[in-house]
This record gives sequence, C-alpha cells and structure tokens, in this order.
Amino acid sequence: MKILDRSQIYEADAQTLNAQEISSTDLMERAATKAFDWLHHRLQGNPVNIHVFCGTGNNGGDGLVLARHLVEHGYHVAVYVVKYSERRSDDFLTNLKRLKARKMWPEYLDEGSPLPELHPDALIVDCVFGIGLNRPPQSWVGALFEHLNASGAFILSIDMPSGMYLDQLPEDLSKVVHANHILTFQAPKLVFFLPQTGAVIQQWEALDIGLDAAYLDSVIPEYELLDPTVLRSWYRPRSKFDHKGTFGHAFILGGSHGKIGAVALASRAALLCGTGLVTACVPGCGYIPLQTQLPEIMVHTTAAMEEHLELPEVLSGQTAGIGMGLGTGAGVQKAFLAWLKIQKQPVVLDADALNILSLNPKALKDIPEESILTPHPGELKRLIGAWKDDFDKLKKARAFAQKWKCILLIKGAHTMILRKEKGYINLTGNPGMATGGSGDVLSGMITGLRATGYPPLQAALLGVYLHGRAGDLSVGETGVEALTASDILSGIGMAFRELSGQLPSQPPQNDSTEPSENSSQEPAQNGSQSHSESSEKPS
Repeated sequence: MKILDRSQIYEADAQTLNAQEISSTDLMERAATKAFDWLHHRLQGNPVNIHVFCGTGNNGGDGLVLARHLVEHGYHVAVYVVKYSERRSDDFLTNLKRLKARKMWPEYLDEGSPLPELHPDALIVDCVFGIGLNRPPQSWVGALFEHLNASGAFILSIDMPSGMYLDQLPEDLSKVVHANHILTFQAPKLVFFLPQTGAVIQQWEALDIGLDAAYLDSVIPEYELLDPTVLRSWYRPRSKFDHKGTFGHAFILGGSHGKIGAVALASRAALLCGTGLVTACVPGCGYIPLQTQLPEIMVHTTAAMEEHLELPEVLSGQTAGIGMGLGTGAGVQKAFLAWLKIQKQPVVLDADALNILSLNPKALKDIPEESILTPHPGELKRLIGAWKDDFDKLKKARAFAQKWKCILLIKGAHTMILRKEKGYINLTGNPGMATGGSGDVLSGMITGLRATGYPPLQAALLGVYLHGRAGDLSVGETGVEALTASDILSGIGMAFRELSGQLPSQPPQNDSTEPSENSSQEPAQNGSQSHSESSEKPS
C-alpha cells in the first residue's frame, strides 16, 4: 500500500475531480459518508453521546457531513466548531448550511469559551485539523486537545489526529489529540509508523473513497507498506526433483568468546529459511558448542581460540552474513576490513561488522553494492550520526543508503527497509521481539533467503516480514514477556506455511491491518486510503 505525501494527496484529489467529473463537495460527501458507514456499523444505533469537534477547513467539513448523517439516523450528537481562524473553506460552509437545514446548530468555541463537559462513556469525533496543518495550534486549541485526551472518552480522529503534522514532529505531543482510532482516507500517513509520532496513535484504518485509480497506480511514493500479496507472489515453492544444492549455501561468520550463541541463532535461522547448506565460521572456542547444538550445519574454525584474527574467503556459490557476536578488538577489526575489501558479491552486515565500519568510516566504500545492513538503533546512530527526531533520522538514513548503494534496515516497531529513493514499512512483529538474539535471527533469515536465490531487496523484505510473522505466530503461546529468539525460530516454519498459502492468513499482531483482514477493537478496527483539504494555518 502506497503512503502518499501532501502534494500527492492533493494531486490525487484533483485527478479524481477531473476524471470522475465531480465537485470537491461531492468528494467530501463520499469520504465522510464512508466514515459514517464505518461508525454506524459498529454503533448500531446505540444511544451513546457523540461529540463532534470540527475545524473550519475541509477536515471540519468532513465532520459536519458525518454529524449530519448521525443526526439523520437518530444519534445523540453535539457539534462544536473550533474557531481557530476566521477563514472558512467553501466546502465547510456548504456543509454547515446542510447541517443547519436539519435543525442542528453547532456550538462555537473560541479562546474565551468554557471547555465542554465530556463523560468517559461518550464518543469524541476529532475533525479539527487534517493534513493541511503547518504550524502549532493556538494555546487555547492545544488546551482543548488536552481536555479531550483527559476525558477518558473513546476518541475517533478523521484522517489525522488534530495537531499532528504530516511531515514533521509536533513541538508538543501533549497538544496533539491522542486518538484511540484513526479513520484515514485512501492511504495511511507516514507519521502513523514513526516511534515519536506513532506513540500517540493506537490504531488506524484507511477507507477506500474511490480516488482516481489511474493516478494511484502511477504515482511513485517515497514509502509504502509491505504487501503480503506481493510478497506471496515472490515465494519459490520446491519441486520434486530439487536437491540441497538447489537451495544455496549460507556462510555465517561471527562469534567470539561468550558470543557463540549469536552465530548459532543466525545459522539455525538460515536453515529454517530453506537454505540447502549452512556453514558457520567461528573461532576455536565455538567449535564444540556449534557442532553439538546444530548437527545440520558445518563448522569452520579460524586459527585463534577467542576471536577471529583472520577470516576465510567466501567461496563461489556461498552467500555471506557477518558480524553476529564478532567483537571489535583491534585484531578482529583488521581481519574484517581485509575480508570486506575483497568481497565482490552482496553480503549481509550485522552487529559488530557495523560497529567496526562506524569506527573505520573510510571502509564504507568497500561495501559491495546491494549489501544488506541490519543495525539496531544504537548501531544505526554510530553509522549515520545522531539525529534530532525521527524525520531527521529518515533523512540521514536515506542519504546513507543512497550514497553507499546498500539496503539499510531501520529496526523498530515498524521496521523500515531503505533502498535508493524508496522506503518500505513492515507491519508484522510485536513488542515481545525486543529481546536478545532477535536481530541475529533476522540476519540469519536474510542471509538464508539470499542463499536460496532471492535478490537482495526481496530477501530483505521477505526476511523482515517473515521474522515479524514468526514472532506474531509464536507470541500467542508465550506472551510478550516470555518470547525469546528461540521462540521466533520456532515460528519461522509457520510463517512460511502462511506465506505459501498452506495456513490461513491471520492479521498481524499490530496497530493496523489491510482492509480485508480487519481485527476489531470496539468501537474501532483497522485498514486502508485519502482526500485532501484546504491549507489550515491556525493563527
């Protein structure tokens, strides 16, 4: 699913109006009616008190349409117009007249107005600001948002949580509406998936409002969500006459005294991704543990007992993943840098391989093109430098991936995979996966997928998605606190069976799903798509 920026959302609206020969008022009616249908389906006429807060731009117009439909269906509705500006969009004014024609009179709120009384059993619909917000709300509007957040009522935001910007971090997140659920139009917004902004967003759903399909198909976004349907189309089933040589040879290099487990996890992950052969390269201290724990793999030891002071050549037909538990001693650094310099094929670089690169930035030029880098947040910061916020982090990470022609992962609740000008966002995974060894499993999976023949980008995307699904399929048995890296390994087979269609697909254990795979949270669920509004600039 594509994530559109502000200009693309406005262009999608304009193309829709032209192609379908409709007015902006018609499109607003369509979008807000979709939101009403969603809400009415869940409330079923329940006599809950509904408070609709509208701005004076097009997001407020959406709220007026929604309120009109609620009134027509007998709901108990109070409508508030938040007068942050004297400007009114034309579509807002049109729908204000339509609402008044139903004998529904909004209450106007300005700086001197008392805050409305809100009961925890009520439903708040937030339609104050949308994607046009480009400066902080006035202090009294921020105080209103704090009042909504403190009410204890369920908050449903339409398109965007009011006070949230589309492309930058708000100055004060307490002055942003903390929505329990967001109904966004046509496509989700990037801010839903970033740690700082996503922290105040519980669930979202994107409603398909019928924007111009030709434009949506042709537009090239900077980011898009990983689509399980696309990933499924890449899946390579085995045939009857395949043999282990058909499925490649993964070469996992790493380990040091006390950190052999990282190589064991990565090696087993590569095996479980269908790799025909796996060789682990460890210092002498790792021979017995690996040979005993993983009889399915081959073990290559280098001369030293405690850490690698030399690293062997990667043979033709092998795919290398390096760095898990490697260490960063002077001898290890020298061995790794010499090894990297002679690599010609893409490699998977993890953990201490990345730490060594951050200590020796001149060696970044030696990374083979299309190599896959899998840093955790600390390793990422050492590679690209500190960032002031999530948007700055993305800017620096994208520049790094483009400069060094690599595939760069930004691990997190929604891991991002960056390649050239494009970013991909993953929705699988759960908080239980924040545990030691989880990253080693991921790197082993990606190395294994590369070895079996998947191109680098496909291997990275499939690896991240399947890693998260393995965690999701296992966490139901363990709970989030008890989930371990070994449990994630246990879920890999089920994740593959689901991907290949052998198991019925289940929604990700996440804050969103595809429209056809909605998991419910009353009175809200999640899903998919967006219309625009006039620029909203609170004075």
